[in-house]
Amino acid sequence: MPPPAFRRLRAPLAALTAAALSAAALLTVTTQPAHAAAVPTLSPLDVPGRGAAVKFKEQEAEFAATNGTVIGPERRYGTLPSEASGRQAVTLSATGQYVEFTLTAPADAMSFRYSLPDSADGRGRDASIDLLVNGSKLKSVPVTSKYGWYYGGYPFNNNPGDTDPHHFYDETRTMFGSSLPAGTKIRLQVSSTAQSPAFTVDLADFEQVGAPIGKPAGAIDVVADFGADPTGAGDNTARFQSAVDAGRAQGRTVYIPPGSYTLYDHVVVDGVTLAGAGPWYSVLGGRDPVNRNRAAGIYGKYVAGGGYGGAVRPQEANGPSRNVTLRDFAVIGDIRERVDDDQVNALGGAMSDSTVDNLWIQHTKVGAWMDGPMDRFTIRNSRILDQTADGVNFHTGVTNSTVTNTFVRNTGDDGLASWPERVPNAGDSFTHNTVVVPVLANNIVTYGGRDFTISDNVMADTVSNGGGLHIANRYPGVGSGWGTAVAGTVNALRNTLIRTGNSDYNWNFGVGAVWFSGLNEPISGAAITIGDTDILDSSYEAIQTIEGSSSGIAFTGVTIDGAGTYAIQAQAESTMRFTGVKARNIAQAATPTHNCVGAGFRITDGGGNSGWAGSTCGGTWPAPQFTYGGRPGGGPGTPSPSGTPSPSTTPSPTPTPTPTPSTTPPGTVDLLHGRAIAASSYTDVYPPQRADDGDRASYWESANNAFPQWITGDLGSPVAVGRLVLTLPPGWEARTQTLTVQASTDGGSWSTVKPSAGYRFDPATGNTVTVQAPGTTARYLRLTFTGNTGWPAGQLSEFQVYGP
Repeated sequence: MPPPAFRRLRAPLAALTAAALSAAALLTVTTQPAHAAAVPTLSPLDVPGRGAAVKFKEQEAEFAATNGTVIGPERRYGTLPSEASGRQAVTLSATGQYVEFTLTAPADAMSFRYSLPDSADGRGRDASIDLLVNGSKLKSVPVTSKYGWYYGGYPFNNNPGDTDPHHFYDETRTMFGSSLPAGTKIRLQVSSTAQSPAFTVDLADFEQVGAPIGKPAGAIDVVADFGADPTGAGDNTARFQSAVDAGRAQGRTVYIPPGSYTLYDHVVVDGVTLAGAGPWYSVLGGRDPVNRNRAAGIYGKYVAGGGYGGAVRPQEANGPSRNVTLRDFAVIGDIRERVDDDQVNALGGAMSDSTVDNLWIQHTKVGAWMDGPMDRFTIRNSRILDQTADGVNFHTGVTNSTVTNTFVRNTGDDGLASWPERVPNAGDSFTHNTVVVPVLANNIVTYGGRDFTISDNVMADTVSNGGGLHIANRYPGVGSGWGTAVAGTVNALRNTLIRTGNSDYNWNFGVGAVWFSGLNEPISGAAITIGDTDILDSSYEAIQTIEGSSSGIAFTGVTIDGAGTYAIQAQAESTMRFTGVKARNIAQAATPTHNCVGAGFRITDGGGNSGWAGSTCGGTWPAPQFTYGGRPGGGPGTPSPSGTPSPSTTPSPTPTPTPTPSTTPPGTVDLLHGRAIAASSYTDVYPPQRADDGDRASYWESANNAFPQWITGDLGSPVAVGRLVLTLPPGWEARTQTLTVQASTDGGSWSTVKPSAGYRFDPATGNTVTVQAPGTTARYLRLTFTGNTGWPAGQLSEFQVYGP
């Protein structure tokens, strides 16, 4: 709904609206749309050419229409928004509160990510939330907290009396029954708080699923031919096992018709194709009610002396399985705790020359824990959600294998991992994946391994005890004595990291977005390249070395935009080469490198670098200053690095490079756009973020009849300022606002840039005011309003800041 042309009319209208609405009316009627007040953030799905090409259109709740409460942004472990995508969400805590999304493309299904409070006994609660289409109720959608809420230290428990609650969110999905066109309003609305006192909505994914895939010609049908029950009643493990055994013997595909199938144990596959009607239609689930260490899953045969050290049953022996194809179905399990010895993964065992394609994996312990030795295994075009441990782990002798075009979210441990325990992993790759919100550990990691490629991925929103990308000689069985240490060529190219790295609650300091560890032994002899990579809005440092020395590392064409503490945190000796590494918006701007190992940390300057010169070795770790404005390729007005800059004729022998003078941002770029903005107050649905959204029709309005009021913009780091441009919506009537302009470099001490004066906003001149501020250097700029002839409040549609 566009804002009224004359703001004088709003107060009487609001009074009439408030008088007219009753609690019952709130269930079905609102007189005007509400909008969330959120900090603009970069979505992991909005990075062109990188990450998984997903089938859905994602919308964040904090940017949707809502009358709920926006929570965040916040990254502290144990807080509800810290585990939300973008570190923000919307909490609905009263009957009638809602989040409403508008379809941007036709869709016949949606999934949404949410959190409910835990129950007092830790077993979780069940509830439902209404789904409305264009204002009419379509259905009630069941939701639960049974798959969330873990407590204590590793490997965690379900006891609410313990410390450190985490793993708050879950996802559910539902189909609309028909295809809905773009522009349709999809609302999630609370109809009762009897089952749950609050519902927090993080995001919704909308997609066009289409009709189920039919049975391939000549295929075995698990229902028609082997009596499997598609209603979910009873254990179908034996029927499925018989079907896949027959499929192998006869060389025929085994088809899973639409339905929900309960399995009390995993099905062992070898030399067979198991295909469903699509992951929205053919669903495997279940868990043995007595032997809780057995649950639904599809496994290859184990290799003797390989990665799996537990008891092997006869049907599981003599691996690896070969020539397996798994496609077009879902495994949605019932795993609510983490017991590392339990074989309750969706996929497991060893499978060589095999492919997993278009699976939906959810509520299992690990999406795919592959125990080699095995060769040429591929996971592609899949979704892995809500795991109690890893998303994928290539464990022990997994070679020439890949995960590609796969979306991973809300794992309880590493998102994608390679761990060559005692037997080398070699020639593997993780490419074109999107890995979001690992609650513990890293988005993507290789613990050892030879000749590894990690390229074209997007990693976002690490929660705790890990970074976005980790390359390390860590974990048991990783070392040169076994041939499992980091070796050969490791290429991490064209990746984007967004809000990655976070605090380690054991170390009590930050983990880098990209970090290297030589815990077991030094990283040496390998050629490691981090190239054409964007490291954006890191929670703590962008680059870290720790626990043992590392060498042979080259950073080429890397943009670091936003870091909560340092650009580089050297806690172990390392030799690196930097070429075209450009850092900006570093919280510790005066000393962006933390180096307490002295000359043992050496960077060779290959040219084209800036923003990370100047080092410190402090005794106290600084509190992070989180940023949310990082942009890839150098951000607005700065081109992406292209080519390789010419190397310096004389490499720098010092631990840090010769300081490169920072360039002043061009005077045509709005330095405040997309950055944090705050205000003393706001009215109704007019929060301060509307003064920084690039939309002249939207606006901030302070509390009424309560001068003085202020609005403050955070530029991320101290920069030279030339002028401020202030606007109101073009159609508003003329008015004069009295305001003062102040500046600060630290948010504590303020100086006056412009004393109190009246500024005329006139539609004849575009309702635009320019305030000159030559010679000003500031990180924070504050406007304090003490008068307005048009309305008794501070008002702005855009607060823009430009360099000289």
